[in-house]
Amino acid sequence: MADSTADTAPDRHPTVWLPIPPDRLPGLPEGPEYLHWDGEGDFPSDPVGVDFYVPPYMKPPQVVTRPLRHGARPRVVQTLTAGVDNVLDAIPPGTVLCNARGVHEASTAELALTLTLASLRAIPRFVRGQDAERWYAGVYPALADRTVLIVGYGSIGAAVEARLTPFECAVVRVARTARETPGGVVHAISELPQLLPRADVVILTTPLTDATRHLVDADFLARMKDGALLVNVARGPVVETKSLLAELESGRLRAALDVTDPEPLPPGHPLWHAPGVLISPHVGGSTSAFQPRAERLIRAQLRRFTTGEPLENVVATG
Repeated sequence: MADSTADTAPDRHPTVWLPIPPDRLPGLPEGPEYLHWDGEGDFPSDPVGVDFYVPPYMKPPQVVTRPLRHGARPRVVQTLTAGVDNVLDAIPPGTVLCNARGVHEASTAELALTLTLASLRAIPRFVRGQDAERWYAGVYPALADRTVLIVGYGSIGAAVEARLTPFECAVVRVARTARETPGGVVHAISELPQLLPRADVVILTTPLTDATRHLVDADFLARMKDGALLVNVARGPVVETKSLLAELESGRLRAALDVTDPEPLPPGHPLWHAPGVLISPHVGGSTSAFQPRAERLIRAQLRRFTTGEPLENVVATG
């Protein structure tokens, strides 16, 4: 594995590109030359000379990878996203790729819980009823006493479980491989065929990889129980949209989606008006909690980079 520290020539300072203006990031370690690039306009310097690159947040892959396609061979790429699918294929040989573990857990877990509760408790119906001055009384599903299956039990999945705990529901955990945790067993993804029929709610928090692309296909959905709710706060392509639409239009399943495929969801797409679906515009991590956590991560990683300490959140080396 390549050394992830600043081993640049002694006659120059390492160059760091940041999506946040350096003067808004107090506490950055001394030594590097800090330059601001938010994905817009010209590069702040020759990409070939960048040593540490923090890609702009929530920009499309063609923007995020633009410096890498123009000769940048940084020692480190530090994303501000939990998933790295938008940059992974462009990482040059020898570059260390780090993700934003610790930045998005709180916000994404909040939204997963919000979407789950809003869908179960028919909040969209009540909002439309308020607009139309209609009183939709009745008996509605509760989260209490339900079984919730979390698919992708990493740091975000664990944060979702922590927020589900007070709601008196049973949680079943699934990850790529089985393991034991202090909170209980984590099932292997190969066990999904046996676990899906038990779940009232399925929450997707898995990263997008070759193995998880279209994980939720027609067979996966067919194994879900009648009336179950699918919540996706992972990535849109984890779900096969055509198969999901078929289940929604039949009325057998419901869905609450923070991410879609395609994304952004274009006007006129049938998913907008499918029955039983609640859609939010990929805002799982876009809250007031993002900025302070992102800034702490950048400062901490740059301190490690400049002092030669091992980086955290390393997910790949080009």
